[in-house]
Amino acid sequence: MLRGLFRKIGGLLTGGRQVDEGLFDELEELLIEADVGPGLAAELVAELRREAESQHITDADALRDLMRSQVATLLRAETGTPEIVPGPTPPSVLLVVGVNGTGKTTTIGKLAHLLRKQGRRVLLAAADTFRAAAIDQLQIWAERARADIVRHQEGSDPGAVAFDAIEAAKARGADWVIIDTAGRLHTKSGLMRELEKVQRVCRRATGRDPEEVLLVLDATTGQNALRQAEVFGEAVGLTGVVVAKLDGTAKGGIVLGIKKRFGIPIRYVGTGEGIDDLAPFSPEEFAHALFE
Repeated sequence: MLRGLFRKIGGLLTGGRQVDEGLFDELEELLIEADVGPGLAAELVAELRREAESQHITDADALRDLMRSQVATLLRAETGTPEIVPGPTPPSVLLVVGVNGTGKTTTIGKLAHLLRKQGRRVLLAAADTFRAAAIDQLQIWAERARADIVRHQEGSDPGAVAFDAIEAAKARGADWVIIDTAGRLHTKSGLMRELEKVQRVCRRATGRDPEEVLLVLDATTGQNALRQAEVFGEAVGLTGVVVAKLDGTAKGGIVLGIKKRFGIPIRYVGTGEGIDDLAPFSPEEFAHALFE
């Protein structure tokens, strides 16, 4: 799944190298380069050093196993479930947020496909009405995933699209409504308020909060992803994160920072552009892949 810097870390923690202060210093530097962040990198290495001393670990291979366990524990969700869960009555609503360029619309298509494979009927709502291209892109993904879609003209009220989509889902017997929102620049308060309005419309149409509010983050974004998670979380609350573009070019360390700082479950990871390139997040598999 991951190569590059984390493979360097894996190479550092192997080959029978002795565990010493030089190794810990190199490890901390590589973690920072891999977007873990300086504070968390120092914390992880300090904890690793303590555990290594208490267990009398002197071999780098054993230290790698210890770090895999350490990372898996950090990433393991303390609340929530690995996958999305429907509400008490259909349609369930999944609100997808994120800035432009993160792979948000592509992720929606993959989520729709995943739910369709589970036998669910899915309807997509093209509430990113600020760009005609976004509406057209969602239409293409709806056709690929064999999902229904509700779309209005460019410039329409996003809240109206969300409402019409939920009403259409009720009429058609759909199980899930997945709402694509505009690529909100998290520094623009007016656009964030519009997103809050879409959430209120969903609440009014179903009588409850959306079952899921997923933030799509680009794995290559780095530490800026923390700011995105903070602001979107304040605006609409988040039930989970989807990390897109987590392929061989991604550093991937931001996943650790998000879980540590916000405690938000990582629900899915995207590893390519294909419709099947989305998988439920596994802390153990991720930790193992980091240090191959």
